[in-house]
Amino acid sequence: MRYPESFTIAGRRISPPLVLSPMAGVTDSPFRRIAKRCGHVGLIVTEFISVEGLTRGNMRTHDMMRYTPEERPLAIQIFGYDEVRMRWAAEIAEEAGADFVDINCGCPARKVINGGGGSNLLRDLPQLRKILTEVKKAISIPMTVKIRAGWDDKSINCVEVAKLIEDCGASMVTLHGRTRVQGYRGWANWDLVREIKQHVSIPVSGSGDIMRPEDAMSRFETTGCDAVHIGRGAIANPYIFRQTWETMNGLEPYRPTPVEMHELLLLFRDYLREHMPEKGVIGRMKMLSAQFLRGVPNGAHLRTAVLRSQTVAEMEPLFDDYFALAEKFGIDHDLQCARDENAELAECGV
Repeated sequence: MRYPESFTIAGRRISPPLVLSPMAGVTDSPFRRIAKRCGHVGLIVTEFISVEGLTRGNMRTHDMMRYTPEERPLAIQIFGYDEVRMRWAAEIAEEAGADFVDINCGCPARKVINGGGGSNLLRDLPQLRKILTEVKKAISIPMTVKIRAGWDDKSINCVEVAKLIEDCGASMVTLHGRTRVQGYRGWANWDLVREIKQHVSIPVSGSGDIMRPEDAMSRFETTGCDAVHIGRGAIANPYIFRQTWETMNGLEPYRPTPVEMHELLLLFRDYLREHMPEKGVIGRMKMLSAQFLRGVPNGAHLRTAVLRSQTVAEMEPLFDDYFALAEKFGIDHDLQCARDENAELAECGV
């Protein structure tokens, strides 16, 4: 099969057709820069941002929109219920320099649902239409929307919702093939991605359970989708975009050396320090290393030691010693190892 080299959103070419999914508490600017550095990310979507925080001038919320030029093209994702605040927040996102505004209609988190946003909009289509209509009128950049299959197994309405989204002038729809009730349990239903593709003319991307290049290739083959979103798979393996693109093009997928993995962790540390205080750096380093070191020889021992560290300075000698040995003895690292092990991560909109 010949896999797509790119897709277009409102006339803008995105290449390759591989998208970094929004993940709450994960896809901030430092992580997005790491993913870009590893190569072949066609489009990045920010972690979801509350319109309440944006429109009420919350500085922490506004900081979530920070990005660097290397992260482009970039979609800023917003969530909320009130159409006036959604419109206002979309205007703020455009003013901040977003290439696209993405509307979150997929997050299953209780705090988001209780506010009327996220997956709750899948069972309030009149309000969803109001939101999309207002946002579309307010911005000059393209609007995209991310949804779930439906609220529960008895109310699978993603095809109907996708048609509404297209009717309201959106330029792309992305489906995460689980219901709100399902959360992140079980498997995403990619048959629904294929069904949506058959009913709308705007680009359709699919999301859920892409942990290896072969997963993305299979989804392109079986659904005819225009793009694939990758979320949790990129935490365990930030090289997955490059490896997927190379595999799709008949090339041997790139395997980073221990030296490169070590440098990547330290670069992530440096990016974090540009973005947050040291206390935040410690937590994020633990998060990434716990996932990044799954599957490496003696990785469990190293992860335990890292998680017990109280400072970044305590972590660094552990990385130094481990990766020096890995390089000396030629230890191979299989980053494509985590299919279910990190499924407990609480990501929103992925």
